This record gives sequence, structure tokens and C-alpha cells, in this order.
Amino acid sequence: MRTAFAVVLAAFLFPGSALAQKVGASDIGGVVSGPKGPEAGVWVIAETGELPTKYAKVVVTDEAGRYLIPELPKANYSVWVRGYGLVDSAKVKAAPGKTLNLKAVPAKTEKEAAEYYPGMYWYSLLNIPPRDQFPGTGEKGNGISSNIKTQEQWVDTVKNACQSCHALGSKGMRTVPKTFQDGSANSIAAWARRTQSGQAMTQMATGLGYMGIDAALKNFADWTDRIAKGEVPIAKPQRPQGIERNMVVTMWDFSTPKHYLHDGISTSQHNPRVNANGPIYGSPEESTDNVPVLDPVQHRAYTIKHFTAPETPSSTSLPMQPSAYWGDKPIWDGTSSLHNAIMDDEGRVWFSARHRPPQNPDFCKKGSNHPSAKVMPLDTSPRQVSVYDPKTFTWKVADLCFPTHHLFFAKDADATLWFSQGGPQSGVVGWLKTKRFLSTGDYVNNQGWTPIIVDTNGNGKRDEFVGPTDPVDSTKDKRLIAGFYGIMPSTIDDSVWGQSMGIGFARMNQPGYLIRLNPGSNPAETALAEVYVPPEGAWSPRGMDMGTDGVVWTALASGHIASFDRRKCKGPLNGPQAAEGKLCPEGWTLYKMSGPQFRGMPDSGSANHAYYLWVDRYNTLGLGNNVPIAQANGSESLMAVVDGKIVDLRVPYPLGFFTKLVDGRIDDPNAGWKGKGLWTMSGTRTVFHNEGGTSNYPKVYKVQIRPSPIAN
Repeated sequence: MRTAFAVVLAAFLFPGSALAQKVGASDIGGVVSGPKGPEAGVWVIAETGELPTKYAKVVVTDEAGRYLIPELPKANYSVWVRGYGLVDSAKVKAAPGKTLNLKAVPAKTEKEAAEYYPGMYWYSLLNIPPRDQFPGTGEKGNGISSNIKTQEQWVDTVKNACQSCHALGSKGMRTVPKTFQDGSANSIAAWARRTQSGQAMTQMATGLGYMGIDAALKNFADWTDRIAKGEVPIAKPQRPQGIERNMVVTMWDFSTPKHYLHDGISTSQHNPRVNANGPIYGSPEESTDNVPVLDPVQHRAYTIKHFTAPETPSSTSLPMQPSAYWGDKPIWDGTSSLHNAIMDDEGRVWFSARHRPPQNPDFCKKGSNHPSAKVMPLDTSPRQVSVYDPKTFTWKVADLCFPTHHLFFAKDADATLWFSQGGPQSGVVGWLKTKRFLSTGDYVNNQGWTPIIVDTNGNGKRDEFVGPTDPVDSTKDKRLIAGFYGIMPSTIDDSVWGQSMGIGFARMNQPGYLIRLNPGSNPAETALAEVYVPPEGAWSPRGMDMGTDGVVWTALASGHIASFDRRKCKGPLNGPQAAEGKLCPEGWTLYKMSGPQFRGMPDSGSANHAYYLWVDRYNTLGLGNNVPIAQANGSESLMAVVDGKIVDLRVPYPLGFFTKLVDGRIDDPNAGWKGKGLWTMSGTRTVFHNEGGTSNYPKVYKVQIRPSPIAN
């Protein structure tokens, strides 16, 4: 009835074109209709190759099927319709300033329709081993490794050791390349061979081995066999609703099809006006030393060469078997291992980067007089830090003793840059006082690190401590092996919050924690930590951020977005039980991610998964201040919590949207929605698994929310 009324209303109000909005000189607009009338909540895509780099823009139709693609650069575009329940319409040529009505094409079968579903609808078909198969009984038993104690730990590993790098539900993952099938005795052998392809072979073998390689390969082979025989998702996604229809996505190609991105940066975390209208920088991790850059004003993509140091390991030496896509030649050639980028308030770009072999200099090691080395000497560091100044086109490096992974600035006089370490094995958190380093060049005395010590004796100060595997001693504190993965200096005090990974990523039998580190007056000797694990039914945080209100947000492998508010804690946060992380269950609030759950798993969670989470403190997207946004690579979307409800912003083109981090920038505070937006980029290691195959480039995406689906 509602759709029929919308059709009648549109025809009455807007005879002929049924178009209410004014199509400006830089817009393309019209109505999308199907056999039953206007198509609400479907996407319209306009793409051109006539600019310096490939460019596309995506919008959503309103209740009456109307669309308007705003602010298109002058060029000729291919325009088409994509949506749930449809197959792609024919591409129609159009130029800005034109009204263009489009015909939607209904899918003839469920299989045709499902080809456009987010990947998680396909990977939720995985048969998760039932609870009675855990703990695993090993190679001579059920094939599940004895490392995996519970069903939750199995799912955690699938998500955080597999899905986090390769989008499992993408077309390239749910389909086994013919070259591997033809050369293998069966589907299990074909899967074994495909996991040996390319330069991530060692990493994949390690993850599968920790799960139990026999059970893991059998599980994945069964999944792709069933899909090959015609099985389709049992759940169907909902078309965009409400404010989700106000989304505008602009995208540009950059980098190359052979190189992938971890993530990138557009502005300062503390001041979203920094670098207004300026270039967007990518972090290409192991794939190349060429930092990809996009000029979004001139629609121009280019690269900046990160320097290479003698004897630094190269990804070209990583072991591999031939790829079904690229043959026997390695496609990654990086030495710098540029994992993450952050921008300071002066527009300099800092990278967690490798610029030497892993062996640390002597000042990091036992016997050194460095304050941190006296407490916890470190022998190796696989990645350090570099900084690029776009004003002088020069690089500097700081030789750091601790591993570097994610990096964020504290808002203090020293512009202290805090670093996560990735996996928990390092057991430390480190920092660099960047203002002092930049003015003096002294990285030795302006860096430090501390182990993670919990106040288990309850006296409120740091004392002598027992080791991670030692029992709690009532007279001492306790050290945890819980290096930070996510990290964020507090917005309300001097603490630093972090998040440590659970078994799926860490490959250690311990839970994932949220961690509050109080540095104290001399962090190497005074820092104390509080640790918190999610409540029953939720588990394994990945990525975290904090609003200006001090509330911490994280994404959980159980399929939740979660907040933790320390102000809600009722009891003491130290003492003998503090190292267990269960002292403040009342601080947690859970929000179930959208999408289906794996069969046999509790409906309280979801098969969805997010790589990281970011909080939009300054309303750069348009959903409000302090809105958490998860990078939900399962649903191929940016997933926000607004007023306690999920807003799911699916990016439908190219299929396989997968991103790892976002940030928000304000280019013009007086331009309303047009003057701001979120920036993000392709984050999958296998760009070629997505729509477009080996011709598909990594992309920069700008996501905006306008007042209505037809605002220009």
C-alpha cells in the first residue's frame, strides 16, 4: 500500500518526469522504476574514465524512486541501477545537467539476486563445528587443534585470522579458481593449494595450523562445494532505510591493481580542519614502498616514494606458490611495511614503518641506562616510525625499540604519539614525544615504553610484580602479556586506552581486553593498567576509539558493537581479581550488528565482523557528535550506532567493499553537508577478489550524509 501510494503521489505531483528536485548543471537526476512502479532504496551509480583517474559516485533512491547524483565533475558518465532483488541495469550514457529516468531489472532467481548481497550473507553459510567438538582433539582426533578450546574461539579465528585480511564472502573467496581444482585430487586439496598462493602463504599457513589445518580446510571446502552446487544465502538483506538513503559515496582509483592498502589518513584526529581539501595518503603495508596519494580536487592520483634502507627485509623474499591471478611472479615489493598513518596538527604524516632489520640498537637492550630498558629491555622491533613533511617533501625517522602498529596522538604539550604493538606478545605499550624529537632529532631520550602491570595487591600504586604465568601474589602486582592492538589517548584525562586481541589474532589462550593505562609521573616505572573483558555472550574486541565524553567503543568478534563507560563501574577496579578483567560488567552496553548469524550460534550475535572502529567526535559525517562507526567488512559497510540503533551504510560498488579505518574531515565549515565527509579506502589484501578482478584498483572513498536522498 505504501509503495502504491508513493507511485500515485509522484505521478500526481510530478507528471511526466515524476521528479521533484531541481537537476542542477553538475547533477544527474531522475526516477528509477521497475515493472511494479518506482524502486525505493536502490543505488544509482555514475562512473567515468575521462578524469585523470577513474571516478564514480553512488546515491540511493527515495521512497518514490527518485534519485539525484550531485556535484559531478564535467565528463560523460555511464549510469546504472543496482539493488537488492535486482540485477544490474544496462549502463546508460549521460552528462551532468540532464534528467535521466532509469529502468530497474528484477532478478529472475534467488541466486541472481544473491550475487549482490554483502559477503557475510555468503560466509554465514559456513558450517561452524558444533560445541561438542571443542576443545579440539588434534590431528589424530577431530582435526581441530587443541589450541581451540571453544566454539567461540573457532569463530574468533575465522573472523580475525581469515576474514580480517581476505573478505571471505567475496566472489573471489567463495569460488575456488579452476586452476586449483584441476590440479587437485579433491576440494580439500584445492583449498590447501589456494592458501599457498601469493606472498601471504606463511601467514595463512600459521593461522590454519593454529586452528587445526585438517578441520579448517575441510570446513572451507565443504562451504565452497555447497555454493558451487547452487546453495544460496538463507537470509536476505534489507534495502537502505531512513537516513541510510541520504548517503552519497564518491570514489577515485589510486595505487595499482597489484598493490593493496592497509588504510590511510586525510586530517588530524584533534582538528578536522587540518589539510582541508588536501591530499589523501594511503599506507600500503607489505605491498610497496610507493605511498599512494589522491588529490580529490583535481581528481589526480600519484605516489610518494618512501625511502628504503640497506639490509631492510623485502616482501619479494616471502615464500609463495604461483597465484591463479598473477602467476609465479611476486606482486608485492615493499620493504617499509607501512602499516598505519596519522596526521599531526601541522599536516605532517606519520607512518608506522620499517627502516632497518629487526635487531634493536644497544640502548633498547639489557644493560642500557634507558629508563624503559631498565624495566623491560627489548631485543627486536619489526617496525618503527617515519614522518613525511609535505611542505618540504622530506622524510625523518625515529628508531624505536618497541613494535609499532596503530598510532594516535595525545593532546598534550609534547604531542606525544602513542603506539600499539599489534599482537600481545610484546607485552608493552610505547610512545614518542614528537615535538621534542622534531626540534632536537633525539629519538633515544624522547621515547619510552612500559609493560602492562595490573594493581592486583590493591594499594593504588605500582610495586614489584609477578610474571604473566605466575599466580597472583597478594603482596605484588601482576604483569600481563597484553600488548595493545587498538590504542587511543583519553579525551578526558591523562590515561591511554587500548585493546588487546583474543585467541583468533593473538594465537594465545587468553581473552581480548579493553585496557586503561594510567601512565603516572614516570610511565616506565609508574604506569598501572586496568583490564576489562566483554560480558557473557560477547567476546574478542578488535579496534577501539573514544568520544569526547570519555566513553570507549569497540567492535567484537561475537558480532556486536560495544561501548564501555568506566563511570558506571560500581566496585573497586583493583585487587586480586583485577587481572581477570571481570570487575565492571555494568560498564558494557552491546549493540548487535546487522546481518545473519552462523547456523548453530546464538542469535544474540551476528556473523558480521568489523576490522576496526572509529568515533566521529565532530560530526564530520552528519549523524551527530561522538557517533561510533565500525568498519564492518562482513556487511561491506560503515556501521554506526545512532541513538542506540544501527545505521548501516552499505557501499555497493565495486562489490567487496572492505575497509580498515576511516577518518573525517571538514573542508568548508560553511558549506553544510557538502563541506565535510568521511574518508576511507580499500583495505583488503586481495583487491582482485572483488568486482573487476585484476583490473580493479584500490579506491579512495568519500562518504557523506545529505539532508535528503534528492538534496543537491
